[in-house]
Amino acid sequence: MTAMRDIRRIQMLLVVIGLAAASYLSYLKITDAPAVCVEAGAFDCNVVLNSRYSELAGIPIAYLGLAVYAIIGGLLLLETRLDFLRENASLLIFGIGLFAWLFSMWLVYVQVGLLQALCPWCLTHELNFTILIGTIVYRVYRSL
Repeated sequence: MTAMRDIRRIQMLLVVIGLAAASYLSYLKITDAPAVCVEAGAFDCNVVLNSRYSELAGIPIAYLGLAVYAIIGGLLLLETRLDFLRENASLLIFGIGLFAWLFSMWLVYVQVGLLQALCPWCLTHELNFTILIGTIVYRVYRSL
């Protein structure tokens, strides 16, 4: 049980890191401020953040990332307090996380293949979420 508690702590840390990155990206969308970003070679945040791929149905991707991290964080916080979540939180988090991770991987493809520009802030989120989904898969596997 200690290992699972440690995994939850790691997941909460990853959620906090993700919330920070998504909050910054959301701030940039709200204010139209240029990103603090290395602009050398393939790195150019503003190309990525202002592309047509930065929104989905008119909603900035950064807001969606913020929402996903908040939902996963909320589920992690509540899973020990509510009977329904004690039994189902791992699968709910897995479903949400898997969908979000697949979407994130598509966004990496967009940066590399279509825009040919990389955003370190976006890549931070995508790496962070890849580690998070790894911990989620581990928890689901351990609970089987």
